[in-house]
Amino acid sequence: MLDEKEMPRKWVEKAQKLNYKEPMLIQEKAFQILSQQKNIVGISPTGSGKTLAYLWPLLLKTQPKAGNQLLILTSSQELGMQVTNVATDWAQALNLKVQSLIGGANVNRQIEKLKEKPEILVGTPGRVLELMQKKKLKSHQLKAVVFDEADQLLQDETLPLVSNILKIVPNTVQFGFFSATAGEVLPQIKDLVSENLEVVDVTKEDQSQGVINHYYLKVANRKTVDSLRRLGNLPNFQALVFFNHLSDLGNAEEKLRYHKMAVSSIASDQNKEERRSALQRFKKGAITELLSTDVAARGIDINALPFVINHEVPLTKESYLHRSGRVGRMGAKGYVITLVQENSLGQLKKLSQELAIDLQEVYLYGGQLLLETPEKEKQKQVIQKRKKTPKKNTSFVEKPKTKSHKKNRKRDQKNKGARRK
Repeated sequence: MLDEKEMPRKWVEKAQKLNYKEPMLIQEKAFQILSQQKNIVGISPTGSGKTLAYLWPLLLKTQPKAGNQLLILTSSQELGMQVTNVATDWAQALNLKVQSLIGGANVNRQIEKLKEKPEILVGTPGRVLELMQKKKLKSHQLKAVVFDEADQLLQDETLPLVSNILKIVPNTVQFGFFSATAGEVLPQIKDLVSENLEVVDVTKEDQSQGVINHYYLKVANRKTVDSLRRLGNLPNFQALVFFNHLSDLGNAEEKLRYHKMAVSSIASDQNKEERRSALQRFKKGAITELLSTDVAARGIDINALPFVINHEVPLTKESYLHRSGRVGRMGAKGYVITLVQENSLGQLKKLSQELAIDLQEVYLYGGQLLLETPEKEKQKQVIQKRKKTPKKNTSFVEKPKTKSHKKNRKRDQKNKGARRK
């Protein structure tokens, strides 16, 4: 995948072990632009390799033992931890150190580690600005600044923090803005960086995303948590469940725990360790449903996650898009199911039209998710019973293949042709 003429041998070997056969489209185009010291706005679908698209060229431009040089701003603590892990993985071969500067962590420990002069810094805007103002971060040494999930970082609540950071960094720094929906904030980006800015949008060309099926499940408003319980009891089910409001999340988690469901949550009112622990247990399969607000919708990579469930219709099309991006990553298949009532179905259909996605109703019946109404399913079962034919699986979720077992045979039937001793 990686050109040995441009990449360290250890990187090439690592890519081979990870079965990276060729660069993703955004990686290929961003590499050339960033290598030429140009500023970039990189737009590509969720799960299409944007993190490595900026890490590879910028890590190669970073000099060991030359102080703080690369700053990566992330929109959430979870994304910050993930980017830190990926950056550390690839920086080791170049003898570069990576430090996370995310909010919620002990600031004094971060200050102590900054004395080791790490070359790459990954942080959330609030904590990064705090350390800059305390003169603990050597901002004058910075060569490049990356905005991971740029559209989120340039929203009203974080824009003042970002603006203050940009007033402190040198005028000569190189900028990279990356997101699946960075085009939404292109005017703001151009206000920040007016010169030497190249916009690369590979959304229509990129084929890295797997098949994502979008469904809605009609549920009475007072039955939404019960539906989450029933979904959680389906075979081989695991889902990220998104809520618009923190109060609804807390209420659902309490009720699901009462029913002994394997659930946990990631919320803005939790500390860093609680959120990290919940995410790790979910990735290991110890949790069936991980409940979250949009804090987990940005950049979190969970390998082969099958389901995303929207507890209600997302408030914006950007929110729906980023939530959906947690499934179908790197070619995997995934399902997105939104719980709706009669008065919210129109809102969901409007979102689906804006995003040009196919939407279909699904039914939760008899311990299965079905694409046909329960009435039709009952009729089929009656017919099959009369004909004495095996029941056909009409669930749209494929059942795992079971291992075949040999039938027990009598002793004199075993190894009939074997030689007697």
